[in-house]
Amino acid sequence: MLVYVKNQYGKPLMPCKPSKARKLLSEGKAQVLRTTPFTIKLLFGSSGYTQPVIAGMDSGSKVVGCAAIANGNVLYQSEVQLRQDVSKKMDQRRMYRRTRRCRKTRYRPARFNNRAASRRVGRLAPSIRNKLESHIREKNFVESILPVTRWKVETASFDIHKITNPEVSDIELSGRPTKGVLQRQSLCTG
Repeated sequence: MLVYVKNQYGKPLMPCKPSKARKLLSEGKAQVLRTTPFTIKLLFGSSGYTQPVIAGMDSGSKVVGCAAIANGNVLYQSEVQLRQDVSKKMDQRRMYRRTRRCRKTRYRPARFNNRAASRRVGRLAPSIRNKLESHIREKNFVESILPVTRWKVETASFDIHKITNPEVSDIELSGRPTKGVLQRQSLCTG
């Protein structure tokens, strides 16, 4: 168990043991910022020394895994369940909108040409946008409690047809050869 620490200006420092945090709190040198995960804020100036922290994120269609390590020790790990009901909610909203038009009230014309958001260049579908924002939200949260120096994001694409039928060749699938059943790509930022 670790206690996450921020300096007096709100910048993340390396986490400490609960005994050290208890001592700082009892001496009045720190205050509690949040209880889950337990985070304290120092009330005095510190050197600000931090060690290199590498954080990684494994994106998936339903679950996003995130972990941060330093010196071979795991400092943080989490799983984020992504929403699976966004497209169903959008369908329900569309259905409600269409039934409003068909009621025996005043004439309600279709306004799909007025919806600038659906015609915008670079627009993302609501379900994709929600997944993207969930990834960014988790990244920002980890960076708010730990001094992350580098990120590694793993994306994997599977060839389901080749997994179920190993005899099929790569050329038969798409007309061009691929690198195999599993293609991995590691993106480093930092």
